[in-house]
Amino acid sequence: MAREQPMAGAAPLPVDTGPSLAASRAWLSRQLAQQAVPRVVLILVCALFILPFYWMVATALKTREDLMAYPPVLWPSEFVWSNFRDAVEYIPFFQYLTNTSIITALTIIGSVISNPIIAYGFSRIEWPGRDKVFYVVLATVFIPYPVLIVALFDIFANLPRPMLVDGSLTLGGNWINTFLPLVVPMFFGNAFWIFLMRQFLMQIPHEISDAARIDGASEFRIFYQIVLPQALPAIGVISIFAGLHAWNDFIGPLIFLLDDTKYTLALGLTFFQSQRELQFSLLMAASTLVVLPVVALFLLFQRAFVEGISLGSIK
Repeated sequence: MAREQPMAGAAPLPVDTGPSLAASRAWLSRQLAQQAVPRVVLILVCALFILPFYWMVATALKTREDLMAYPPVLWPSEFVWSNFRDAVEYIPFFQYLTNTSIITALTIIGSVISNPIIAYGFSRIEWPGRDKVFYVVLATVFIPYPVLIVALFDIFANLPRPMLVDGSLTLGGNWINTFLPLVVPMFFGNAFWIFLMRQFLMQIPHEISDAARIDGASEFRIFYQIVLPQALPAIGVISIFAGLHAWNDFIGPLIFLLDDTKYTLALGLTFFQSQRELQFSLLMAASTLVVLPVVALFLLFQRAFVEGISLGSIK
């Protein structure tokens, strides 16, 4: 059949663009709702958290004139890198750093040793009342630490510590003004870290442990050679948590350390503000040096941190 040709001089029929225009608007709205809006919100939230860190670094690099300027200067007119050197010399920074590093290292070691063992007993070994005891341990997470300070101080004040007297090892004194109250409890586990480790170990199939028992492997060998290698992401998360806890701890050193030569960085910087002439540029420079190791630690191990958290939360 021959196709009908439009008459000469006739106006073209209007094209209905309503449905296509509505579809384009709907697609654009979905893109804004799913991609643009969440990204804008994330950028604003990130800026909110980065702003204090930026202000600390900027203040550490300002001159005295910039510090006294009003309104405050958002960007230093001149970068004074010598503030970092002066901050290290103005306070016994390296002494505080050594004390903090010792406490942090021992805390990480104690946490890595104790929490996987305790979590293994709560997740891989069947024994009467196991779940009830675990619930009691988990309930201690909700006890505020300030409530326990008086009791803990009394306990540590009456506990003798090993001492060398005339070349022989004896027990005497107490734990106050030593690193022991800050380190030794970490070798007995932490309720939250035990919970985190237990949730991770419960994801490992029990058939692997049962097969090893049939082959004659002991419980410790199963834990050390089979279960522990598969729990490395969770152990990495516990190490990060323990390191951050010890590095930033203020209440513990404030209560148990009396000698300023044993102060940690968090405690030393606070007393530095009250006992010496306050110079904000030096204080912010010292604070930046304290924060940088924490930021570097997270950037180096963020993959293990996210993996351990995500895998431990899946049941």
